[in-house]
Amino acid sequence: MSEVVNIFKVPELKRRILFTCLVLIVYRLGAHIPTPGIDAAVLGQVFSQAAGTLFGFFDLFAGGALRRASVFALGIMPYIDASIILQLLAVVVPAIERLQKEGAEGRKKITQYTRFGTVLIALIQGMGIAIGLEGVVADGQIVVPNPGWGFRIMATLTLTGGSVLLMWMGEQISERGIGNGISLLIFAGIIVNLPEAIFNSYQLLTTGELKAYVLLFIVVVMILVVAGVVVMTLGQRPIPVQYAKRVVGRKVYGGQATHIPLRVNTAGVIPVIFAASIVVLPPTVARFVTHPWMEWVAQVLSPGTLTYFLLYGGSIVFFTYFYTAIIFNPADVAENLKKYGGFVPGIRPGTKTSEFIERVLDRITFVGAVYLALISIFPEVLIQWANVPFFFGGTSLLIVVGVALDTAQQIEAHLLMRHYEGFLKKGKIKGRAF
Repeated sequence: MSEVVNIFKVPELKRRILFTCLVLIVYRLGAHIPTPGIDAAVLGQVFSQAAGTLFGFFDLFAGGALRRASVFALGIMPYIDASIILQLLAVVVPAIERLQKEGAEGRKKITQYTRFGTVLIALIQGMGIAIGLEGVVADGQIVVPNPGWGFRIMATLTLTGGSVLLMWMGEQISERGIGNGISLLIFAGIIVNLPEAIFNSYQLLTTGELKAYVLLFIVVVMILVVAGVVVMTLGQRPIPVQYAKRVVGRKVYGGQATHIPLRVNTAGVIPVIFAASIVVLPPTVARFVTHPWMEWVAQVLSPGTLTYFLLYGGSIVFFTYFYTAIIFNPADVAENLKKYGGFVPGIRPGTKTSEFIERVLDRITFVGAVYLALISIFPEVLIQWANVPFFFGGTSLLIVVGVALDTAQQIEAHLLMRHYEGFLKKGKIKGRAF
């Protein structure tokens, strides 16, 4: 308990936490402000029939705002899309790659490009949602009572403004609050469903639909899954590095030993987002395109089928390698080591070091990819095949646990900087070596 009290003994840390909580409260309030021209009640019925489609996936990241047709219906996804697009462009566009290597000024320009991209993507998505909702009917009721260009422009500007406001709120949390602002907004959107999940479990338990031993099994599985996510998120493969001694005048520089921490899960949760977007795309298209072939594809890839799980797992493994290759370049690491007089013991500097790091990275990435696939698929298997009311999917757990760990590490750093005991009872959060 004293470790938690220490948080409020640091004025700056206390201000940061209170500011973060205030912004998250504003975010949740905004998620209930409706977009003009949309019947939210009818749209809620549509979403209840659209489980397993792209709409349900986006609604997860929007914290239910898309289901309620609120001003934050687009959520933070346009910003995430713009960030990922810029990361991909950096591989093929030399100008963007040079910006990444220019330090603070380069990052500032990339941030500006990301903001412009967010606005553009939000405008496109907002217009697409506005046009798409005009023809949607649920139980004889229409979602948009007064369709037309007036509604389209108003809805597009409203949804775009909400997404841009969320982007600004996320940046403010990162700068003036605690934790990564964008991640915390997604975290808040997911965790807000926890009380409803607990209440639903209680109702099922009291009516006899959910047996006590099944509930105990769910709790044990969640604990094991969370423990697995924590272990793999903090898991590292340290590569030892030795720096050669240099004599400059009367001073000796270098000579110290350090290591390069290669994370087991370098790609984070991005591969799961990519894979989930792909597997839910065919059922989403099938809702708007009436064709026997599309209906067959949607049926084959519907949640719970073997092909769905195989495609989902295979896509996660592929995108884990793909995204890791984009964000981590062994050749750059080897070049920087050689430039500053560093070397891996027993490995020749330069190309041999790059090949060694790449070989190690490929092996641990395989472990990380399989872990991501299992964590993502296992809750879905329980829900679809074992009929277990598991209210949180693998993607949700990965995001929630990852963001919680990152935020706890930042709080830990603030406390240790001011000579307080760590946030956790037994010291700092450390990476686990593999």
